[in-house]
This record gives sequence, structure tokens and C-alpha cells, in this order.
Amino acid sequence: MTFTTSGLCDAHSDSKNFQIAEPLFRQYGARTSFFGQITTLKVFEDNFMIRSILEEKVKDRVLVIDGGGSHRCALVDIKLATLAVDNGWNGLILYGCIRDSERLAQLPIGIRALHAHPLQCHSKNVGDRDQSVTFAGVNFKKDHFLYADADGIIVSGTMLS
Repeated sequence: MTFTTSGLCDAHSDSKNFQIAEPLFRQYGARTSFFGQITTLKVFEDNFMIRSILEEKVKDRVLVIDGGGSHRCALVDIKLATLAVDNGWNGLILYGCIRDSERLAQLPIGIRALHAHPLQCHSKNVGDRDQSVTFAGVNFKKDHFLYADADGIIVSGTMLS
């Protein structure tokens, strides 16, 4: 699918199902543009469930991770991002940090995160999947559609064209 977030804003910004994320995120990963239906996860400094979800084979999906905005450790590293690529994920949105940023820049996946941090988080197997999560001024819901490019991130309850 070819799109620009600015074009989508011009065509759909007056829709009730249309939200634009606050510009909080840095770009990681080689794909600057990506889209897909949302899978959500809420965790805090714990990547066990992230791994579990990224092990699933998918098509046209984006994993949105509410990591509580923590800057104390990284939720995603090169191993998890490679797993995401291998299983068909189009992108990752993290309200938290990543690590291995130089290596992530080589992977064919879109990744947006707050920052990079060298410390890996712990795996405690605590989190909530497929619940509505809210950050960056957006309510992210399972199976809604996410569009991201160099200009920003848009979420819609319906597929946009």
C-alpha cells in the first residue's frame, strides 16, 4: 500500500475514527513507512510477552507496546526485532526504549520508540495483551489500523485509502 500520513490527514482528519500521535518517537529500523492492523501489549520493563507475541506468524500487523514510557531499560533488541521480521510483522511502536540501534537500522521493519538504552529489561511474564492502550494522545485498539511514515503516526478505526 502506498500512502503518506500527510495525504491521509488531508483526506480523513475530520473523521471520528482518526487520531494523530504526538511526535514523541524516534525512527529505528530500515522501513520509514509501514502500516497494519494493531496488536496491543501493555508491559513494564518486561519483554517476555513481547517475545511470545513476535513468535506468531502474521501478515500486515503492527505491535503497539505500552511500556509505560520507561527510560530505565530497553524492551526490544536485535533478537526480538529479527524475530518480528522473520514472522511477518510490519512494524513496532514502543512507548519505551530499544537497544542495538545501529543493527536495528539494517532490518526491513518499521520501528518507532522513545529512545535507545543499553540495558536489557527483565523477563517476568507480566503484561496485558489486546487491551486498549493510551499514550502520545492516541487510543490504540486491537485491529484498528496504524499508518506511520517520516511525518508521523496515524491510527484509524477503519482502513484508509
